[in-house]
Amino acid sequence: MVCTFFGHKDTPKEIEPTLRATLIALIENSDVTDFYVGNNGNFDAAVCRQLESLAIVYPINFSTVLAYVPKSKSENNNYTNAIIPEGIETVPKRFSISWRNRWMVQKSDIVVAYVTRSFGGAYQFMELAKKQNKPVINLSMFLDEKNK
Repeated sequence: MVCTFFGHKDTPKEIEPTLRATLIALIENSDVTDFYVGNNGNFDAAVCRQLESLAIVYPINFSTVLAYVPKSKSENNNYTNAIIPEGIETVPKRFSISWRNRWMVQKSDIVVAYVTRSFGGAYQFMELAKKQNKPVINLSMFLDEKNK
């Protein structure tokens, strides 16, 4: 199974223990073995950190899905297992993140999100996944419960 991620660029670090526990549960209980994550903001960075750590223990594959074709090989080396969705090179730069995110939803079986507001890209693509009947785990609910 394939998991993708959508979250706010200002996601707080406090989400990481909940994110890690969710990833472990998906790996151990739902046979999720492949992960696609973007490279924009705090949530994507937290996901990458957790996946790098978990890949030492579990037989998982994860890729950073780039929204832009790197200008040089060294720029591409900044990301673990970077991939570029086929066709993105034809997309105008201002639409490339949305195009990449739509591609990620299409490839996913399940989505993990951190969405606290009903606007913006993270919300838009979490809702697209729901419309496509993909299971969505919104980690913001777990963090809100802990803070009560």
